[in-house]
Amino acid sequence: MYCSKCGALEDKVIDSRPSKEGKSIRRRRECVSCGFRYTTYEQIEQLELRVVKRDGRSEPFDKQKIVNGMLKSCEKRPVTRAMIEDSVEEIVASLEAGFERELPSRVVGAKVMEQLHNLDEIAYVRYASVYRQFEDLGEFIDEIQQLEARPKRSVLQTELFHS
Repeated sequence: MYCSKCGALEDKVIDSRPSKEGKSIRRRRECVSCGFRYTTYEQIEQLELRVVKRDGRSEPFDKQKIVNGMLKSCEKRPVTRAMIEDSVEEIVASLEAGFERELPSRVVGAKVMEQLHNLDEIAYVRYASVYRQFEDLGEFIDEIQQLEARPKRSVLQTELFHS
């Protein structure tokens, strides 16, 4: 690490402690040459996730798209922005843990639907209608009947194996 004052390469670590809820390490350093003290942060390098769309295109994963979709689905519903942001963090953590570089868009959609199902059933149906591309009222009715017939559960498994 270069000293920002004299440019020397040698330093010593004076103090290390976890930072940002354990997601990085804060280190106080001292330059061996000039004695200047400075702080550095060390964190895990995140690989860029890419989403493979239905048509085969690949694009960078964008957490904000999930937030926007969930906000739209939860519009005028008793779901706070904080609840949505917590759900999105769970989705992102799950995706990062389960995939290295590329993930199918259907997995992202299924995880969003699972979170919405737990938050608000109306928001879930709204999202499902767009995600599954409902084309008529019958598909809405079928989804609502299925929703009434089952307890709150994960919709992820059915989405992953849906043809």
